[in-house]
Amino acid sequence: MKALKFIALALIALLAGLLLGGLLLSPKFQVSRTVQIQASPEAVYALVASPRQWKLWSVWNQRDPAMQIEYSGPESGAGAVWAWKSKTEGDGTMSFTAAEPGRRVAYALYFPDFGTTSYGELRLQARNGGTELIWTMDGDMGKNPLFHWLALFADGMVGPDFEAGLARLKQVAERGSGA
Repeated sequence: MKALKFIALALIALLAGLLLGGLLLSPKFQVSRTVQIQASPEAVYALVASPRQWKLWSVWNQRDPAMQIEYSGPESGAGAVWAWKSKTEGDGTMSFTAAEPGRRVAYALYFPDFGTTSYGELRLQARNGGTELIWTMDGDMGKNPLFHWLALFADGMVGPDFEAGLARLKQVAERGSGA
């Protein structure tokens, strides 16, 4: 009986520690990755400004080919939207909120499982005969102190997906440009 009481108290202490520790952590996070692509900013822009083109290079689509995707709004640029349902990648909606051809695409990314919206941007700049692309995302995990732990590790969890997606985008863009 003493062992069960000890285990119960240890679990309560652990949960209290997670909750209190989470209250001390910031709910905000940022993820940023950069790639150099030997293709014009216009060619790269065409691949990032259209939700339908993300399927060619996004790591999330590669991991779940059965992902159900619905598109709405314009074909590309501000107002273009894609929503997905996936057993392995979760559900979400990405809405392109701003677009400057050959320069940048901004988006809002909503995950209903967390009730949070993150904001991101893909910024393109002509550099070294190609395009430097910087992909950033900022988010706020809200008031739930347990989600604050996710914010603490967001760069380590999402960063590798950004890296893999950018590597694939580089391949697709360079192959399309004849590089």
